[in-house]
Amino acid sequence: MDVSLILRVAGVGLLVAVAVQILQKSGRDEQGTFVVIAGIIVVLLMLVQEIGTLFDTVRGIFGF
Repeated sequence: MDVSLILRVAGVGLLVAVAVQILQKSGRDEQGTFVVIAGIIVVLLMLVQEIGTLFDTVRGIFGF
């Protein structure tokens, strides 16, 4: 795993947190919820390749 991946995930989390705070202060809680869901989807899409690599490694270790 690369350190840049961790920093990108943290960056997305920081941006989502700031956006949600701004939306909540302006009374748009529903849009804040959608921003959180979009942030989770973006992070999961960033992690899909790493999860695939993990499964390949486990499969190689156990010989499947």
